[in-house]
Amino acid sequence: MMASMTIRESFPVRTLFRWLAWLLVAAIAYVTLSPIAMRPVTAAPADLERFLAYAAMGLAFCVGYPRHRASILVLVIAITGLLEFGQHLVPGRHGRMHDAVLKAAGAFLGIAAAAVVDRRRQAG
Repeated sequence: MMASMTIRESFPVRTLFRWLAWLLVAAIAYVTLSPIAMRPVTAAPADLERFLAYAAMGLAFCVGYPRHRASILVLVIAITGLLEFGQHLVPGRHGRMHDAVLKAAGAFLGIAAAAVVDRRRQAG
């Protein structure tokens, strides 16, 4: 009986992505607002890290909340702006317009990717 259930029936995919989206917001906020010495360092360029983090967040929100794409776009732009502004309140950190635009573009790409996948899934 269990073997015949689909993944969608046996596991709440939307719930998983909702949790993932909010966990990404928390992780991004922590990394963005913590002192620079606490920022994780990878081999990737910082701009790529920022772009991909926000793309993952936009994608996760759209999979978790598929009927609210316009609201999600407003939300991720607001999160971007608030976190960039918040950096001015942290000693040694600074928010920059370049970073905000890059992060918003990443979020937009994630949202767009989710929309494309959803449309293809519905068409097929």
